[in-house]
Amino acid sequence: MQGMAMNGYVTVIGGVNMDITAALTAPFVPADSVPGQVALGCGGVARNIAHNLRLMGHEIRFVSLFGGETFGEMCWRECQAIGLDLALSDRLEGQRNGLYLCVNDQTGDMIAAVADTDIVSHITPEFLESRIQVINASTAVVADTNIPMDSLLYLIDHCTEAPLFVDAVSTAKAPRITTALQRSSLKRLHALKLNLKEAQAVTHCDTAIEAATHLNAMGVEEVYITLGSEGVHCSKGGRHEHFKAIPTRVINTTGAGDAFMAGIVHATISQMSFSDGVRTGLNAAHATLLSTQSVNPDISQYLS
Repeated sequence: MQGMAMNGYVTVIGGVNMDITAALTAPFVPADSVPGQVALGCGGVARNIAHNLRLMGHEIRFVSLFGGETFGEMCWRECQAIGLDLALSDRLEGQRNGLYLCVNDQTGDMIAAVADTDIVSHITPEFLESRIQVINASTAVVADTNIPMDSLLYLIDHCTEAPLFVDAVSTAKAPRITTALQRSSLKRLHALKLNLKEAQAVTHCDTAIEAATHLNAMGVEEVYITLGSEGVHCSKGGRHEHFKAIPTRVINTTGAGDAFMAGIVHATISQMSFSDGVRTGLNAAHATLLSTQSVNPDISQYLS
């Protein structure tokens, strides 16, 4: 589907990282060296979402900050190569690019990860204000919570012409979006995607249905709480639905949530029903679980 851009464009705002991923080929042993394979590639939640959406046939305006060193140059060139429009992005000389270090066990599940995304703190409200006309002309806007809370608040209050989707990223960064909603004058967000731990962290609720209800009451129109092998719990306007995950042999879990989010955005732009949109997200996640990469280059084949 790449190259068959639909009408309009999607603006994606957030982090781009150089991913260093270690995949163990033997059981993990603490404080010891374990055999495995180490891969280097361009990633980041927002960048992964943007890449997936590009593969689904959308024109993408990518808003991010790249480092001035070798990793920043590598990521900039890769983003250009996959067809992302970087006119709204910048490179910061003297700043290191975002880095993500991940260790997965021999089944593909994450053992631990470290994200160094300090550069994204420079995506300030002022940075976004100079780009808001282009952002508001989008068919959809996607942001991740790597950007500062004040910038998420700015988007909630000023991204008024296009639906705003937010990915919660991690338990450490997810509270940024709920704080932004609490401080917002509009208190309105089209969609929020979280996993269960992130949902519990921001709502202090135990169950997915309680957390989704809480987030709906805060002003989130659509809530998607991913539950790994248990599927996803979704809510919209007081309507709750649980969807089972697609059975699969997991090769790699990194990027599956990003693919799910891209599927939801793609479905919304394509005017699919709420249920069909969730299934599209699950199909996208399924495709990623089957890939050794954080973005499956053949993802569009799994959406039909």
